[in-house]
Amino acid sequence: MTAKPITRPHKPNKRTAYGAKLLTGVKLKLRSGDKVVIIAGKDKGERGFIAAVSPRENKAIVLKENPENAEQPLPLNRAIKHRKAKTQQERSARIQIPVPIHVSNLMLLDPSTNEPTRVGRKKVEGKLVRYAKKSGEVIPEFGK
Repeated sequence: MTAKPITRPHKPNKRTAYGAKLLTGVKLKLRSGDKVVIIAGKDKGERGFIAAVSPRENKAIVLKENPENAEQPLPLNRAIKHRKAKTQQERSARIQIPVPIHVSNLMLLDPSTNEPTRVGRKKVEGKLVRYAKKSGEVIPEFGK
């Protein structure tokens, strides 16, 4: 009599088990360039802007203005990477790398009052636009 190998019970993959259409069809209410405030986590209360959004993971990279160097914004949710010098002329450094933060921990800033607000969508002139729920004002598209 041969013994059966011990197997673990099947655990479905969350990304494919419920269908890829459900995961990719999610519409985020935050977009690149939006001014946001972090409402949870170690950087709670910090204000910045969204540099990149990943709808599949529901995450965004948030940066803030750098008063010393306007061309290089500072990451808000960051990890520090230690880079060792490869030659004697180089210096070792601690580099701040932005880490994506979940969109549920972000809240959009109202364009008129600069206060945190929820985002809604409504049709205006046959086009679906985002609006701030506190003031009712339409949120302008970034870069348009």
